[in-house]
Amino acid sequence: MSLKEVGFAASTIWVILAAILVIFMQAGFAFLEAGLTRMKNVGHIAAKNVLILAIASIVYYCVGFGIAFGDGGNGLVGGSGFFPTVDELLTIGEAPFSWFGAIPAAAGYLFEVAFAAVSLAIVWGAMAERTRLWVYFAFGAVFILIYSVVSHWIWSPDGWLFSRGMQDFAGSTVVHYQGALAGLAGAILLGPRLGKYGSDGKPNAIPGHNMAFTTLGVIILWIGWFGFNPGSTLSVDFGGVGFFAYVALTTNLAAAAGVLGAIMTSWIVVKKPDLSMMLNGAIAALVAITAACAFVAPWAAIVIGFVSGIIVVLGSLLVEKVGIDDPVGAMAAHGMSGVWGTLSLGLFAVPALAENLETGRGGLFYGGGLHQMGTQVIGLAAVGAFTFTLSFLVLYLFKVTIGIRTHSEDEQMGLDVSEHGMWGYPEFYIPVPGGYGSEHNIKVGQQYVNNEVIVAEGATGDSMFVVQTGKVAVVQTDRDGAEHQLATLKEGEFFGEMAIFEDETRSATVRAVGDARVLEVDKKSVERRLKDNPHLAVNMLKTMSSRLRAADARGKNGGNSPGE
Repeated sequence: MSLKEVGFAASTIWVILAAILVIFMQAGFAFLEAGLTRMKNVGHIAAKNVLILAIASIVYYCVGFGIAFGDGGNGLVGGSGFFPTVDELLTIGEAPFSWFGAIPAAAGYLFEVAFAAVSLAIVWGAMAERTRLWVYFAFGAVFILIYSVVSHWIWSPDGWLFSRGMQDFAGSTVVHYQGALAGLAGAILLGPRLGKYGSDGKPNAIPGHNMAFTTLGVIILWIGWFGFNPGSTLSVDFGGVGFFAYVALTTNLAAAAGVLGAIMTSWIVVKKPDLSMMLNGAIAALVAITAACAFVAPWAAIVIGFVSGIIVVLGSLLVEKVGIDDPVGAMAAHGMSGVWGTLSLGLFAVPALAENLETGRGGLFYGGGLHQMGTQVIGLAAVGAFTFTLSFLVLYLFKVTIGIRTHSEDEQMGLDVSEHGMWGYPEFYIPVPGGYGSEHNIKVGQQYVNNEVIVAEGATGDSMFVVQTGKVAVVQTDRDGAEHQLATLKEGEFFGEMAIFEDETRSATVRAVGDARVLEVDKKSVERRLKDNPHLAVNMLKTMSSRLRAADARGKNGGNSPGE
């Protein structure tokens, strides 16, 4: 192996490790968003973050990577590298991805797709707790294309903003500002969550359910940023051998300063050192330093981070005041701080570092005048107009055709149930055998074989039933004697709950699907549970309401259909 090949190998190992750190940031976003939202949506939040990686990986491989970095294009889009082949992905510094001169194109893809996924995660954070699942699929694919176009403008050597010398080393604009812009469009079109604003227009606090989750998420993101920013060197010697270590240092200094800036501002403005503000201060500072990490001195990194901490507190309060509901503070932490980080280079960019990286010029504080500031402003304006306008138009089209917001009753019940048919915390919402609040010596349910009747239509009784293992089918007989399957219930789901609330005959027959174990819970046991946990009754009633709505919709569409 030649010395040159050793260099390629070292750079490839470094970039792959950095890509893994960036991919792991999705776990950080999952914890952060789950902690800042309500427990009835935690499963939905978790599913969304896995779905982000899936959608981004496929769409970016097929077309996004070529749009962003493919050779032979123009200043607006790349012109090759779509559905790249084995040979194309194994090349180093050759067409169609000649920009990656120290690593195989495959390593470049893995690193860049992780960035696209982060940007998409920001979009969904701003739209959390009220967006239908299908929107994640449809708009997720569209946004990856929008993202790829802008990344071409700024990061590809053919891009028009790259040619002008715009400085955005790791993506304050490309990743974070774009995600916040699309999230803003979505939040405007969705409207606020139910109960966020009172009849007088004043905002009501909707606290997150687990600040420990949020804290863990921020720490994971902080660590992940050491792949995000230093990994953007795309080699072990870009900017000088080991220059990525300097990038890591400025990144860490900014994050630390952001925490201090946010907690001090929170203490002054809201009279308390709010934990969520402090945590978002770290995120905001990391967002801001993302553009500047390779261009500024350590003292400037501290200033950038501290100012970001101030921005995220004041920005979050401003967003809420103007009537935009942003559950995780994405617009302040990623949008406003992304703008600040991009503009800060017009002030603090060190001329020697800009020359070393062959991108732009020094900032105002180093005698560079306003030239670099002007370039940064042009870039922000162009990206803002392009990304927000396209995102708004696409989401508006979705809204007026299919609909992007969940039904109000589904939103109240939680997206875990309405979108996924399950609960992130099932023991708080349904009777779970042996679960929280149940009797110490819980009974084991009765075993049923395939097609055995558990409850017969027309029978009476005051018990409800919980599926312990296997599945059961709910069927109903029409006037002609034909059976129609209404639903299939799986482990942890319940049926027959109407008998708990009022005396009535069973409205459907329930049979085992294969072998199933079902626990019968008598009325007195349920009443004890309801007394200990009043929320259980509310959630049972909401589940019943959802089922009645579904049945009504089936009736309007011409009757029941098998498998529903």
